[in-house]
Amino acid sequence: MTDIKMNQKILRLSAVKDWTGLSRSTIYAMMKSHTFPQNIQIGMRSVGWLESDIQAWIDSRITASKAA
Repeated sequence: MTDIKMNQKILRLSAVKDWTGLSRSTIYAMMKSHTFPQNIQIGMRSVGWLESDIQAWIDSRITASKAA
């Protein structure tokens, strides 16, 4: 059984681009190389990303940057 958190927010691509500063092509390239959170299907032709996944990715980039 999947652990589903209550009050999860789904971000669309425009919000993910705003939060990360990355372009659409960079996001999809990083997803392909498994260095960015995978999107989830939210409709027949729409996808989104969990806010918690994007925030965790941003936090990991901050941590890596400060460690370097």
